Amino acid sequence: MLIERQGERLPQWLDAVRQDDLPGLHPLAAGIDRDRDAVITGLTLPWSSGVVEGHVNRIKMLKRQMFGHLLRKRVLLHS
Repeated sequence: MLIERQGERLPQWLDAVRQDDLPGLHPLAAGIDRDRDAVITGLTLPWSSGVVEGHVNRIKMLKRQMFGHLLRKRVLLHS
């Protein structure tokens, strides 16, 4: 389904997950169901937001690093 971009098969897969005795997958199926149309679109269309997500993750990491640096500086100045 992922490699061959067959998102239209997702509803059948979700039904099979619900019918199987794999309770660990039931929360995953419920989460996918909440945004089913978007997941099917993501599994079907050839476009990816991977590059953008990579930039967002890099920016978040820099933000966390700067916050940690500023926090250490603030603690040192006020101690």
